[in-house]
Amino acid sequence: MTTVHGKPNRLIHEKSPYLLQHAYNPVDWYPWGEEAFARARAEDKPIFLSIGYSTCHWCHVMERESFEDAGVAALMNDAWVSIKVDREERPDIDSIYMDVALKVTGSGGWPLNLLMTADQKPFFVATYIPRQSRFGRVGMVELAQQVKSLWQTDRQRLLDAAEQVAEAVRQPQPDAAGPALDGRVLEQAYRQLADRFDATHGGFGARPKFPTPHNLLFLLRHWQRTGDVTPLDMVEKTLQAMRRGGIYDHVGFGFHRYSTDAQWLLPHFEKMLYDQAMLALAYTEAYQATGRAEYEHTAREILAYVLRDMTDPRGGFYSAEDADSEGQEGKFYLWTVEEIRSLLSQEDADWVIATFGLNEEGNFREEASGLRTGENILHLSRPLNEAESARWAVIRERLFAVREQRVHPHKDDKVLTDWNGLMIAALARASQAFDEPAYRAAAERAAQFVLTVLRDADGRLLHRYRDGEASIRAHADDYAFLIWGLLDLYEATFKPTYLREALRLNAELLAHFWDEERGGLYFTADDGEPLLSRLKEAYDGAIPSANSVAMSNLLRLGRMTAEPALEEEAAAIGRAFAGMVRAAPMGYTQLLQAVNFGLGPAYEVVIVGEEDAPDTQAMLRALRRSFTPNKVVLFRPPGDAPEIAALAEFTMYQYSLDGKATAYVCQNYACERPTTDVEEMLSLLSTGETTRDVLP
Repeated sequence: MTTVHGKPNRLIHEKSPYLLQHAYNPVDWYPWGEEAFARARAEDKPIFLSIGYSTCHWCHVMERESFEDAGVAALMNDAWVSIKVDREERPDIDSIYMDVALKVTGSGGWPLNLLMTADQKPFFVATYIPRQSRFGRVGMVELAQQVKSLWQTDRQRLLDAAEQVAEAVRQPQPDAAGPALDGRVLEQAYRQLADRFDATHGGFGARPKFPTPHNLLFLLRHWQRTGDVTPLDMVEKTLQAMRRGGIYDHVGFGFHRYSTDAQWLLPHFEKMLYDQAMLALAYTEAYQATGRAEYEHTAREILAYVLRDMTDPRGGFYSAEDADSEGQEGKFYLWTVEEIRSLLSQEDADWVIATFGLNEEGNFREEASGLRTGENILHLSRPLNEAESARWAVIRERLFAVREQRVHPHKDDKVLTDWNGLMIAALARASQAFDEPAYRAAAERAAQFVLTVLRDADGRLLHRYRDGEASIRAHADDYAFLIWGLLDLYEATFKPTYLREALRLNAELLAHFWDEERGGLYFTADDGEPLLSRLKEAYDGAIPSANSVAMSNLLRLGRMTAEPALEEEAAAIGRAFAGMVRAAPMGYTQLLQAVNFGLGPAYEVVIVGEEDAPDTQAMLRALRRSFTPNKVVLFRPPGDAPEIAALAEFTMYQYSLDGKATAYVCQNYACERPTTDVEEMLSLLSTGETTRDVLP
């Protein structure tokens, strides 16, 4: 294979790390934009669209095999105009063409490769494409030759196929609406999860096995709602198995993307910011629910990894770390027995080898070939006791220092508004549960960065920052996830500015993304770039959907401000997707958390007092350590015109009793008698009224 490292192509001027990885390919790449489409029209060529992301293993494989090869690049440059898209930078484009892949082939993944006309209508779709055809999979060499020939001799056939695909994609999405969701759908989702639960290893399904933290957050709420201990057992089994497995980085902390086996042993090694955020939330809530120190320690370690390795000097959080280093997946994370013995005393080496499941043959198998490499991934078959944990802490520091000298995986250092919103929420929630000011400070720095830097000249939110440039109009995910983070940050700091900003962003979200006909939020804004279609998504996949998170946000904002209209918007989201949710409730566990909140009991708690006073802090600590997810908390300082009253007018009339910290526990805008007793406050939060049968 001939590799060319010479003149850069147009991608050299981009900010995306993924596009920059391809900037010296001999392929004549274009970024997405009118220049590429204009050239395709001028030269009468189709377009090859390749979508991926910078930490995608098979994207790297395809680049090495084809895009760096001068011969393949020459065929591509002759046959079509090539466009590269970073799916994390342009999720709007990715979601449309992933929808195409699912409709045409029934499956999808990355890299996602399509051939299409200059008016964006696709006629061919595939994921990974090898250099040469094999096992019935067309190769890039043959594909370029065949497409050039067909475009010249049988173009109408391709155009007809493109028109059929475009028509299918442009069809209005099937009506997903239905009667308002009720408690039965919560039970149905639980039953589906229970049926797929792996009682031996934790998690759901067989292999590969993904963490899917929103499933666990849903199950925690279902346990609390029903009193049935089984969903809690499912959560604990899964969290403990993941923490002890190879999917967890025992040396440097943080979670890898997923496990290639059912035992959580062999990971796909990339690390994504959104996984760290959602898993930190899951471990934090599990700690609140059970009080188990293991969950607090895991959440703290996840956040230590993010704050150490994934934080921009200005406060934002980077997107991901690659699975590969030096051309080999997982090389950074793997250990041989010989290496362990060379670094530690014989006694410590024997202990690590036995405790973390290492062996001479290696416990790690290559994902593609399944062959053992002689290398090992650290994992535990049982929890460590206190003495063992202390011993491991010392050894871990030694191994970490050695590992730091290795060639690190590529870090995708772009800052995305949506994923930062998730991490702000995780840090804010952990700061409350663990009484940790450092997490609160980190969340505030990130929020300040996003709110000041990721804005355009008109004040509209932007999606991506990198290398001094903020760009790309925000999508629904950006708004919904950032609002989520700001609401948790308000409850962690009680600074009204965060609640005010959440309300402002929520109004902007509804103004530009709301479907006036059928309810729910489109992924793209009404004044955004015209694309092949405008999707409206509710499915909770690797990360929750904007609609699911927005539904929770609207309920929380409605309770915080006593604005029933916001709750009605939340109910409208539920109705907009009710038919779809009822058909497969397990796929909508984030949305069902909002349904759980809406059905109640849910609480509005106002604490009145001097914020730094010991009795106020005692009341807040008790609130924050308990697992009461269906609540909102506001703080009202003394005085006749507190700032919070401008946002939540009803707090104007709530005062402290006898100068003591006072709690007002309310449901549906009706408050119990105020109390200065912490235990009485907590009892009011556990003896709520009967839940609703159905959302409005």
